[in-house]
Amino acid sequence: MQQSRIRTLELIDMHSGGDVSRIVVGGVGDLPGQSVREQMRYIESHGDGLRRLLLSEPYGDPHMSVNLVTRPCSPKAAAGYIIMEAMGYPMYSGSNTICTATAVLESGLVPMKGDGEQPLVLESPAGLAHIKARIRNSRVDSITTQGEPAFVAERDCRVKLPHFGEIRYDLVWSGAFYALVDSEPLGFELQREEEVELAAFGDRFVKTVNQDFQLAHPDFDDNPTLSFLHFCGPTRAKGKEGFESPSATYVHPGVICRSPTGTGTSARLAQLDDRGEIAQGQWLETCSPRGSVFCGTVLGEARVGSNKGLHSHITGRARTLAHSRIVVDLDDPLIEEGDLGLVLSTEAA
Repeated sequence: MQQSRIRTLELIDMHSGGDVSRIVVGGVGDLPGQSVREQMRYIESHGDGLRRLLLSEPYGDPHMSVNLVTRPCSPKAAAGYIIMEAMGYPMYSGSNTICTATAVLESGLVPMKGDGEQPLVLESPAGLAHIKARIRNSRVDSITTQGEPAFVAERDCRVKLPHFGEIRYDLVWSGAFYALVDSEPLGFELQREEEVELAAFGDRFVKTVNQDFQLAHPDFDDNPTLSFLHFCGPTRAKGKEGFESPSATYVHPGVICRSPTGTGTSARLAQLDDRGEIAQGQWLETCSPRGSVFCGTVLGEARVGSNKGLHSHITGRARTLAHSRIVVDLDDPLIEEGDLGLVLSTEAA
């Protein structure tokens, strides 16, 4: 009897600050690996068709992200998750962690324990994400997440771009490498109407910098490429211990995030700490061109190889958009099967 060529995937679509995360909770087989990072490397090499399928027409859009809930390898973690975006496989993401944590709690994959604060540990490719979920009336009101420490890798870098001249930027790792540029000298106010121009600038900037980019995280085997650019607006005091700043994050290729992004906010905190402009216990609210806000708080210093790092946590909220089961017909000419059939489970057919 011929085996069915139909597969199904169970999805929970969430958004945090406007950025959509598709949480895959069923339909993918068990991935080999002794850590979630090894599982990520496996699916990157042997099952990247899943990422392309869910981020491309007719199933999805490159502005989305995908989070595959997997078997945790650390005994401390309740679940693992692999992050997939247009640029590839980031080691960590704040908005995706906020969405995934909310999804596993509200769906019952990890049981809620009543109203109040509930701790949760998830295993990302970068390591353990320590999470505090604020729960009220069986819903997650907010997620505060702490991932791996961020660090400033290079300061006062320079690149020349047509029409803009010489641009100064810092390189910061906060889950992936970010270039941080001040928006005011570029003439950007970081408003929604500028998103097309911001994306065009980001595309040119990232392509130019990547011609000579060679940085790598001292502890991770992630690829030495730059995929993220964070536009930093002016910082203003907000109360005695806080600051606020407009911001925008570009993800290569071609995406301006609707949220200010968790890793963008972490990168900004590391930069401000490196400059002596923010202290332990103080916080920063970053506001995206769409008006959504994340809050990052400085926790304390860390060491990342020979670099001074910074522990911080990011707080935001995710909301459910949809629960769905999608059908994947491997004989559909619009589907690029390739390695897709290797990771989709036949049990869900």
